[in-house]
Amino acid sequence: MRGVMRAPLRWVLWDVKDTLLKVRSSVGEQYCKEAERMGLSLSPAEVDAAFLEAYQRYSSRYPNYGITQGLGGQSWWMGVVRDTFSQCRVRDPALLNTMAHNLYHNFSNAENWEVFPDSKKALESCCSLGLKLGVVSNFDSRLEAILHVCGLLSHFTFLITSEEAGVAKPSPVIFDQALQKCGVPAASVAHIGDHYVNDYLASRSVGIHGFLLDRHKKHNHPDVPREHQLTSLQEVPSWLQQHMD
Repeated sequence: MRGVMRAPLRWVLWDVKDTLLKVRSSVGEQYCKEAERMGLSLSPAEVDAAFLEAYQRYSSRYPNYGITQGLGGQSWWMGVVRDTFSQCRVRDPALLNTMAHNLYHNFSNAENWEVFPDSKKALESCCSLGLKLGVVSNFDSRLEAILHVCGLLSHFTFLITSEEAGVAKPSPVIFDQALQKCGVPAASVAHIGDHYVNDYLASRSVGIHGFLLDRHKKHNHPDVPREHQLTSLQEVPSWLQQHMD
């Protein structure tokens, strides 16, 4: 491993969702809880299926929160929520709007997110090695608040979300923006994420040292060398330390 990264490592960029934290319970369960507060009784499985359909439809019709079409994170998500409940036979426009508004704001709360047990330690270890940390995430503008309530925000020098950047991974443009903030060559930067295309291939396409996190050993990508694969963030500090000299 030693010698693979010629330039000394200075920065580590991180993906967030499913890398550092995850949604605590299924979308169906969370949406049904909100519906229940409004006096409705829905099936989590039905809501999950409806959400998946609505999410995919919005993602293809209005990519990256519909930024270029004049939407934005809040309008986009509220549209997804209204669509989801509409498919589950909720028809009252005022009720749909209220639930959409409430759920958008609920997802900024700590109780809806679960930080992986190895996340904090890995971030602390990187900081104690003298590395600077940044975030590159296909997320909306709630990310800063979410990282704050989850106790992770203080580790990062900067955050770049796809909503604020106006471009999403796997576009190299979002990584170029991150490199400008780092102020060092790509060869002095690593990126850690769980998505083969958005995180691993995209970061490596601009010369960043991409690592693919595969907590459940689900991926099978023969083109990802063993030394670029992580099954836990506990492996991160010792791997990075080898490249700091």
